[in-house]
Amino acid sequence: QVQLVESGGGLVQAGGSLRLSCAASGSISTIDDMGWYRQAPGMQRELVATSGGRSGTRTVYGDSVKGRFTISRDNAKNTVYLQMNSLKPEDTGVYYCHAALHQVDTIYVREFWGQGTQVTVSS
Repeated sequence: QVQLVESGGGLVQAGGSLRLSCAASGSISTIDDMGWYRQAPGMQRELVATSGGRSGTRTVYGDSVKGRFTISRDNAKNTVYLQMNSLKPEDTGVYYCHAALHQVDTIYVREFWGQGTQVTVSS
């Protein structure tokens, strides 16, 4: 089985920064895509940023975070990071790590989600 473990959430004032990490462990062969989604209370889960491709350099950002957030991936550690700068109160929510990957001895891509980490930005 595969597990995604997130860390780095917390409480920060508007204008501050946080760095989220998500480490994938288990029977992983290759990672096709790894990234972050978030969900605010009463809202649907939305894309924050993803790092696609085997190298993780094909990045996509949600419109609301472009220019403020940066995603990066360390394939040797199966870990994805999200550097969040210039945080705003509307960035508050639960941030979920997502991975689409091949497990060892399988040809299918499977998707996995982390448990989520809370990010709260105070005004």
